[in-house]
Amino acid sequence: MGKVPPGSAPGGRAGGEGKVLNVFSHGMLVIWALLVTLPLLWAVMSSLKTDKEIFTSPWGLPSTLHFDNWARAWNKSNIGDFFLNTVLVVGCSLIGTMLLGSMAAYILARFEFPGKRFIYYLFVGGMSFPVILALVPLFFVMRNMSLLNTFHGLILVYIAYSLPFTVFFLTSFFKTLPTSVAEAALIDGASQTRTFFQVMLPMAKPGLISVGIFNFLGQWNQYMLPTVLNTEEDKRVLTQGLVQLAASQQYKGDWSALFAGLVLAMLPVLGVYIVFQRQVQAGLTAGALK
Repeated sequence: MGKVPPGSAPGGRAGGEGKVLNVFSHGMLVIWALLVTLPLLWAVMSSLKTDKEIFTSPWGLPSTLHFDNWARAWNKSNIGDFFLNTVLVVGCSLIGTMLLGSMAAYILARFEFPGKRFIYYLFVGGMSFPVILALVPLFFVMRNMSLLNTFHGLILVYIAYSLPFTVFFLTSFFKTLPTSVAEAALIDGASQTRTFFQVMLPMAKPGLISVGIFNFLGQWNQYMLPTVLNTEEDKRVLTQGLVQLAASQQYKGDWSALFAGLVLAMLPVLGVYIVFQRQVQAGLTAGALK
């Protein structure tokens, strides 16, 4: 029998299609990376320019690095105060969200009790409920409880806002963890509480970091809830501060300070993702690898 030419073999056609698909997918990823990174780089360059350079040479590099724009945004525009308020609110709400969400998810994933499915689907339904529909009743509830314009009131709202996704994500993750380790700990005399905090939580570290990053991004960039529930200037968060900076300029046009404030708001988000990017990828793929 004669040899089949490589190009006419089914495997050759499949290999050619795979190469074309690989080139296409890599090309789309490159385009997506450019769409994401170029605006960030442009904002950083603009934050180091003068107002004149921003309009006369918007795409060019700054002639001199004006780091005083960052200092002016931090001090004179009160971005520093808004930044610290955001760190306080997001830090406390993130801890509360991860603690309550992980405990609820562990119970839903590991124990059988009446109404379990109803509670689980209640959390799932919470993800599809638009927050904007709850703003008016939430405002009156917060006012009646004297929680308006308070940090602890905003923290509680952030926790309630983030719990549905946290419980949904971690419930699926806890189901992928082996039950033999928890059973061994219970046989050795550990209580359910000790088993959860000392055995199961460390095993769920990739999932906790992944959902923690998503919650951090959502709470850090939240604007609608603090705008409605937090109107006092000394208690405003960073997103409100940036809008206030843009609105207060009017005809003065301190655009360099505005870009500097945007960069200061982006840096924590980028830093957190760069530090924990491997843990995020591990948490997202853990369920598929089981």
